[in-house]
Amino acid sequence: MRVAHTIDATDAEGPGRRFALWTQGCTLRCKGCCNPELFDATGGTERTVPDVLAQIAAVDGIEGVSILGGEPLQQADLAALCEGVQALGLTVMLYSGYLLAEIVARDPDLLDHVDLLVDGRYDATKPDTTRRWIGSTNQELHFLTDAYDPADPRFSEANTVELRWGPDGLVVNGWPGGTRKVVRR
Repeated sequence: MRVAHTIDATDAEGPGRRFALWTQGCTLRCKGCCNPELFDATGGTERTVPDVLAQIAAVDGIEGVSILGGEPLQQADLAALCEGVQALGLTVMLYSGYLLAEIVARDPDLLDHVDLLVDGRYDATKPDTTRRWIGSTNQELHFLTDAYDPADPRFSEANTVELRWGPDGLVVNGWPGGTRKVVRR
C-alpha cells in the first residue's frame, strides 16, 4: 500500500476522533482536487497492511479510521486494511472518487468492511457548504452499517480545519474550502 501520510488523531476527517490515512496515487485526477500532490503513484511510502494496523492499534482514544487519497481504491490491499481496522473494533470511513456502483463492480466485498462511504468524483464547480465531510454536491455519504445514525448531530455540524506544527512543518487538514482560505495570502 502506498501511504502519503497519516494523522494519528483528528476530528476533521470524519465523526469522532479518528486516525486518518491518505493513500498515494490517483488516476481520476479530479479538477480542483484538494490533494493533487497525491496523484503520482510513485510518491509516498510503501507500507504493509500489518504495519499500518499496528500503527493504528497503538493510538488510544479513536473511534475509527478515515481513508482518503489520492484514490484509496487504487490500492490493491485496501479491503485487507478495512477488514483489519474493523477487527480492531474501529469504524471505517472511506472517501472515493468512484461511485458506489463502480466500487461494487471493482471489489464486491470491500464495502462489507466500510461503515461510511463518501463517493463520487469531486466537482470544483459544485462546492458543498451544507453537508459535513462532503466536497461537492454531486457526492453522496452512504451509511453502510448501523455504526452511525444519519440523525447524529455530528453530521450537521460545521466543517473544521486543523493546523498542526511538526517536524515536517505546517500540516493543514480538514475541510478543503477552509484549507484554501487558511493558507491563502
